[in-house]
Amino acid sequence: MPEKKKSNSKNKSGIKPGSCPLYKKCGGCQLQNLTYEQQLRYKQVKCIRLLGKFCRVGEIIGMENPYHYRNKVQAAFALDRHSNIISGVYQSSSHKIVPVTTCMTEDEKADEIIGTVRRLLKNFKLRPYNEDTGKGFLRHVLVKRGFRSGQVMVVLVTGTRDFPKKKDFIATLLKIRPEITTIVQNVNNQKTSMVLGDRSEVLFGDGCITENLGDFVFRISPKAFYQINPVQTEVLYNTALEFAGLTGKEKVIDAYCGTGTIGIFASPKAARVVGVELNPDAVKDARVNAKLNSAENTEFYNADAGEFLADAASSNEKYDVVIMDPPRSGSTVKFLKSVVKLAPKTVVYVSCNPETLARDLMFLVRNGYKVKKIQPVDMFPHTNHVECVAQIIRKNEKR
Repeated sequence: MPEKKKSNSKNKSGIKPGSCPLYKKCGGCQLQNLTYEQQLRYKQVKCIRLLGKFCRVGEIIGMENPYHYRNKVQAAFALDRHSNIISGVYQSSSHKIVPVTTCMTEDEKADEIIGTVRRLLKNFKLRPYNEDTGKGFLRHVLVKRGFRSGQVMVVLVTGTRDFPKKKDFIATLLKIRPEITTIVQNVNNQKTSMVLGDRSEVLFGDGCITENLGDFVFRISPKAFYQINPVQTEVLYNTALEFAGLTGKEKVIDAYCGTGTIGIFASPKAARVVGVELNPDAVKDARVNAKLNSAENTEFYNADAGEFLADAASSNEKYDVVIMDPPRSGSTVKFLKSVVKLAPKTVVYVSCNPETLARDLMFLVRNGYKVKKIQPVDMFPHTNHVECVAQIIRKNEKR
């Protein structure tokens, strides 16, 4: 394996393996028994094993400081066997809560705010919600923080709409944590693994925060997806743009566009960008983000990406580049068939799962495309997860 670049090797040798006391109980960080250097090598080998048959796999891009990188933190609340209020994460593959006060991957400010909420529950004589009995109040706390903007959103997920001593509780929380810029109450009284319910009420601020990414500003609402590692997100998106090879003349489709981040990143270098996303909340945010960034050459549609591409191909619309960022399960055969039918010159695949990326690349290779470049990016240090960006071009295209 090639030698690591200097920019990626700083501070790695000083990381103590297994330094998190919750490593074995939590299960969230599967690789804490390895140094960060060893983690990167493990992920590099994994990507080569799965994707090396398509082309040479680039050297994984790691982090200078692989700690406290998560700008989104959520904690579940419950009572322990001594009736003490605890908050933390669900143990891997279970519904048992592992109490957490600090986490090596989570934003430290977010952990402090969650601790404050936990203490206020006791002071205000509020109890965690029990989904089996339907009694109690607080289920989860979700904190999102803009690392650059400094803005902080706190979402209190409750099992009931009734919020005893609401005004006093919010006033006390803001007095202790003045850095909070907005507070939202979300109601979820269903027996579900989903954290957020359908109903929300803004209790303080405007219900969202903004964050700076590169030269752009993005609005983040409680439900909309936003990459949780802002440092590596810039690396990931810049790699995707490099692979897109935009010259200012291209028509681009940003599929699975979420809040429009990649599409807006691409907009200054493209003639037109069309984003497609199934989540209506994300599409609303994408349109707001386009206005915030004066990205007038962008359009965002609430639609199934596969159907949208198929309709575009049937209407003989021409697109030069398709950028796709599907969920961990990968794309669908329906969508990939639509890509082949649309026949863009270049496909840029942003993947959070090399296994499903390998499967989808095989489909495209068998249907007139070839893989030119693959670049792994370590978005989630200490976990098994690894992101990859793949550049795929039509076989009759010279690039």
